Parts: sequence; C-alpha cells; structure tokens
Amino acid sequence: MVAAVLPALAARPNPSTPSILALDLGSTTGWAIRNNRCRILHGTAEFRPTRYEGGGMRYLRFGKWLDQTLDVTGGIDAVYFEEVRRHIGTDAAHVFGGLLATLTSWCEGHGIPYQGVPVGTIKRYATGKGNADKAAMIAAVRARGFEPADDNEADAIAILLWAIETAGGMA
Repeated sequence: MVAAVLPALAARPNPSTPSILALDLGSTTGWAIRNNRCRILHGTAEFRPTRYEGGGMRYLRFGKWLDQTLDVTGGIDAVYFEEVRRHIGTDAAHVFGGLLATLTSWCEGHGIPYQGVPVGTIKRYATGKGNADKAAMIAAVRARGFEPADDNEADAIAILLWAIETAGGMA
C-alpha cells in the first residue's frame, strides 16, 4: 500500500496534454494519474477512520487528498471513476456513496469535469471480458507494463488507460 501522498511534480509545462485522474473508490482507493508530461503515476490510498474517530473522517481525508493531488500535479483536467451500480454489502455501498459525493462535489467546486465508467466497460476494455475477475484485471494491467500492488490499483490504471485511449469514451 502506498501512502495517500503523491510525489512532487513541476508546474504544467504542456497545457495541450490533459492531466487525468482515475479512481477506483472504496475503503482502499486505487488511483492513477497521467500528468501533463504524459507520466503515469499510480498507487492506493486508505482513508479509513481510526478506532476513536467518527465515520466522517474518511471523507474529510479523501477531500484533503484530492486537494493535495491537485496542488502537487499543478492541475487536473478531468476525473474518471469506476461507476459501481451494485454492491454486495451495505457498508461498501455507504462508503462508495460517501466517497462519490465527496468526489463529485469537489470536482464541481473546482470546475473539473468528471465521468463514471461502468465496471463492465473497464473490464471489457482491459481483458476482453465484461465480467473478468480481479486476477484477470491485474494480469491485464501487468501485460501493459504496470506493476499494480492490488486490484484497486489495477482498476484505476485500467480506467486511466481507457480514458486516454478512448478520449473518455468518445473515440
């Protein structure tokens, strides 16, 4: 697991290359970003509250992480996230909903366009199967030259690659 901090990058030297943030929202959030120098960074971040904190701390931490990511990258031109329509458990659904609300309100506040990408679309893009399992997703991303630590990071990388290669589903 990578700490919820990104390495420092220089200011935006090439405004023609959009900076894209891709997220797999969850208790362990996978993230991948292509900066305006076409460098791809990726990792995971955890925003779980500690034993003595309220449940809202997760969302405050996530919002702060988004602010730090925006500052470190010099700007984000678009955000793509895995759009989950069905959750196995109630807790997972609540966490996803809170993170999604935090993300979309943050994007609106910063004037950054955002788009959800259906799970099946990401899986079909990465593996050729819309119902691929976690191991297949990790293997597909590794075949593209990345080394994700887990399925969350692999999903974020796949979302980012999909967004780049399909121009956000427009190509």
